[in-house]
Amino acid sequence: MNVEEIKKIIIDQKEELTYIYKNEKIIDRQIPHEKLTTYLKHPNILTILGPRRCGKSIFSTMMYKDKKYGYINFDDERIANISTTDLNLVLQGFYELYGQDIEYIILDEIQNVNSWEFFANRLRRTKKIIITGSNSQLLSGELSTHLTGRHIDFTLYPFSFNEYLTFHDKKYSSKDLYSTKKTADIMNNLNEYIKIGGYPEVYKFGKTMLVRTYEDIIHKDILLRYNIKNTKTFSEIAKYLVTNFSKEITYRKLKDISLIKNVHTIKNYVDYLSNAYLIIILERFSFKLKKQTIAPKKVYCIDTGIINSVAFRLSENTGRLMENLVCIELLRKKSYYRPELEIYYWKDHQQREVDFVLKTGSKVDELIQVTNVSSREEIEKREITSLIRAGEELNCKNLVLITWDLDDEIVTDNIKIRCIPLWKWLII
Repeated sequence: MNVEEIKKIIIDQKEELTYIYKNEKIIDRQIPHEKLTTYLKHPNILTILGPRRCGKSIFSTMMYKDKKYGYINFDDERIANISTTDLNLVLQGFYELYGQDIEYIILDEIQNVNSWEFFANRLRRTKKIIITGSNSQLLSGELSTHLTGRHIDFTLYPFSFNEYLTFHDKKYSSKDLYSTKKTADIMNNLNEYIKIGGYPEVYKFGKTMLVRTYEDIIHKDILLRYNIKNTKTFSEIAKYLVTNFSKEITYRKLKDISLIKNVHTIKNYVDYLSNAYLIIILERFSFKLKKQTIAPKKVYCIDTGIINSVAFRLSENTGRLMENLVCIELLRKKSYYRPELEIYYWKDHQQREVDFVLKTGSKVDELIQVTNVSSREEIEKREITSLIRAGEELNCKNLVLITWDLDDEIVTDNIKIRCIPLWKWLII
């Protein structure tokens, strides 16, 4: 390639972004921007990770729209095979287009380029570098090898329920939470949000974008990247995991139901899907690391819209969809506001289970159970028993039951359990 070709690509991509800003509805993500920009006061690299099409490009350029920056997206067929030596032409192109005093450089989906980390390492000494990518391992893993202590990772997720409401011009005051009419409207929006999920493009192009996004993750981000030969079996395992969201899995069981003979291959497949942000794997909580490692895991999908579009036909799965939504929201809070937060699930030898264990340092802060109920009478005894038992074992008194529409407090043997509707838990 030559610098003129690179400059044409840079300008084309900038014009595309300008068109989006001018003609499409863009909302400010509910993220602490100041915190992220502070990271770049030192010679660090800010790495914005997250699933494909969740809005990383728009978010990264919006943060620096009032600054002098250069942007290039490597997920472009014209530079699909760009070599490491040609990366310097990108820098030259920025200089010729914007001047040598350019301060910020945004490298979008740069994991597509071999040995990109050396280029980024050189740039960060004089520029503020923002890197985006849809593979957690390729970006943070390679940076950790070459830039110890010199990069900050941030994970961006699809729209939260609050962002969904903002996008649809739905605004509610604190008083509205007591209005029957307003809460009914919020719950109707929550029903729709659960169905279509939080991917921004789905609001413009419809649910077909969810299937396309899923297929791009499978084919572009995994099959091609890792050169997987057994594509049919891998695709079947991916669909099985998405279909079995909010359930326990074991690598051995996945091996037994597939044609794969090696359990390590299965583990690699699950890791690929997790690194590409299609699924999330939660560990079972244990104070003993070995027990935690060998115990079954729980699997969740990055978006309920993808579940509803890709998984086998669902019936009576509202409770599992609620649990999946809570998992993503907890991970969103961890990334945006509480990086020290650890998230697990709990299960004892009597098969009593609690959906989420929230831990900070050595202390368990909160236990959360999710259930699709609207009244006290609908609550199953095992939900309460499991919360109480886990609270005793983990020395935690902050017990929460996230419901569909029950706002109450349950007291059993002087132990309090706070019941909060999912819609309220998501927006407060």
